[in-house]
Amino acid sequence: MVRERLRSTISGLVMLALLLPLTLVLFVSVVRAGAAGDIGRLIGSAVLLVTCIVLLIGLFTVQPGQARVLQLFGDYKGTVRDEGLRWANPFFTKQTVSLRVRNFETAKLKVNDHNSNPIEIAAVVVWQVTDTAEALFEVDNYEDYLRVQSESAVRGLANQYPYDAHEEGQMSLSVNTQDVADKLKSEIQDRLAKAGVRVLESRISHLAYAPEIAGVMLRRQQASAVIAARQKIVDGAVGMVESALEQLSSKRIVQLDEERKATMVSNLLVVLCSEQATQPVVNAGSLYQ
Repeated sequence: MVRERLRSTISGLVMLALLLPLTLVLFVSVVRAGAAGDIGRLIGSAVLLVTCIVLLIGLFTVQPGQARVLQLFGDYKGTVRDEGLRWANPFFTKQTVSLRVRNFETAKLKVNDHNSNPIEIAAVVVWQVTDTAEALFEVDNYEDYLRVQSESAVRGLANQYPYDAHEEGQMSLSVNTQDVADKLKSEIQDRLAKAGVRVLESRISHLAYAPEIAGVMLRRQQASAVIAARQKIVDGAVGMVESALEQLSSKRIVQLDEERKATMVSNLLVVLCSEQATQPVVNAGSLYQ
């Protein structure tokens, strides 16, 4: 396994200050030697001039948020992270690798959730290259590797959780978004460990039922919402009826036997749970006639 090795280089400004005047002097010397017909001086000056020009090729720049990977005839020699104008062996090949934070969004994938319901899911992955040597030499193309492995992790995550939780305490994709995001980040990082890439953040950017079952699931969600609302109304109505009976009894406003209590409870529940406004009915007779 190839790991990143930091390599120190000479300041490019220093080398430029040395080589540029020397190159100009040698150029003038070549011109004068040629004009004077001095072959020996001409050849010597020309060789030194070519050498200076070759040495100038060793100058390169490193921008903020970038690194340069140095190779000599295919052999990895190190990575330069020092910013500015630098100089290294002119025969080194210098490949630029971005160290900036980047993001990637997967395509909308159609997969089955834990309950085998077809869903559409996509995720955003925020990542950064941390080891330039691994990124270049351990995988063929680290950006393509990131894309494929991220989509594979999203597919695997979707199979582990249902879209909606139908049991108490069950995790779901639509509700437990932070827990799902942490799990997704961990799975992607495990897959990218060999590529010299660190995952900073990952979140689901798109989540929906597949079109063929979206209508059915919408009606199911609406039915669940109606049931939950009814349950809430009934719980509140029962509490109000209980409070009314206790206050009537404690304040001795009226004494009710069990049959009258049952009638009162029935009437109050109808009034409190009805979706439409109720019409009062005045009973002028006795309940027992």
